[in-house]
Amino acid sequence: MARKGKVEIDRELCKGCLLCIRACPVKALEQDAESNSSGSYPSKAVYAEKCIACGNCFEVCPDVCIQVYDLGA
Repeated sequence: MARKGKVEIDRELCKGCLLCIRACPVKALEQDAESNSSGSYPSKAVYAEKCIACGNCFEVCPDVCIQVYDLGA
């Protein structure tokens, strides 16, 4: 059975580089249609139920605005 995870992105810290979207193997993330207070369009966990807690998004984030939680199997 696949691992389950939870990803949280601080939309105010995210500058919208979208590296996390490219790094996600299950395509759980997409760019938000609404900008944050700095005018950037941050990443968003649109398909959060797909998250497998691989941590790829966390690893590539240059702004350290992503937290990944492993919820087990």
